[in-house]
Amino acid sequence: MAHSHDSTALDLPLPARRHQTLGLVLVRRLAGHGLHDARATMLALDASGTEFRRLLVLARALVVDLARTSRRKILLAPCCAAGMTRDEGLLMAMVGGGGLDVHGVLTEDAACTDAMATAHALGEELDRVATRNAWRR
Repeated sequence: MAHSHDSTALDLPLPARRHQTLGLVLVRRLAGHGLHDARATMLALDASGTEFRRLLVLARALVVDLARTSRRKILLAPCCAAGMTRDEGLLMAMVGGGGLDVHGVLTEDAACTDAMATAHALGEELDRVATRNAWRR
C-alpha cells in the first residue's frame, strides 16, 4: 500500500553540519550496500581514528533496529544524493534527539523504542566525533 509519504523526491537539503552528513551517509551506505560495507568502514575510520568501531557499530545497530521494528518501508536516497528524502529527514531528527513523535512517524510503531535509543546513542557519538575533530564552530 502506497502512502503519501512514499516519495523518493529529495525534498530536504542535506544536514548543515558535517557530522550529521557523516551519519546520514553511513546509514545510507550500510542500508544500501550491507552492514559490512568497506566504504562505510573507511568513513568511520577517517572520522574517528582508532575509535571508529563505536561509530560503525552504532550506525549498524540503527540500521538493524529500523529494519526489524519499522512497520513500513523507509525510503533512503543513494549515498551521493544532494538532498534528503522525507524519511531521511525524520531519521536525522531522531538521531538529533527527536522523541516518540518522530519515531512513531518514521516507523509507524511508537511502542517499540529500540531504534530511538540507538539513534540517540549514534547522535551522541556523532557529536563526540565533531567535537574531537573541531568540526563545530
